[in-house]
Amino acid sequence: MSLDPPASWPGADGAPLSCREKLKTLADNHAELVQVLQDAFEDAVLMGVGEQAMRDILAGVVAALKSPKVAR
Repeated sequence: MSLDPPASWPGADGAPLSCREKLKTLADNHAELVQVLQDAFEDAVLMGVGEQAMRDILAGVVAALKSPKVAR
């Protein structure tokens, strides 16, 4: 695994996105997300949370994200 953004961002149809504005937004969001996750991970570990436990907690947060396409 890497903290670098993906080489391409697959669209819903599987084809890579090509719109420059979308790619810029996705790259910016990725950079922000990596920084926030890294900060939260470091804080938790330095406060005594087990590394694997924190990785599991963060993965659980991602798994629980709600899709904006689902009717609420």
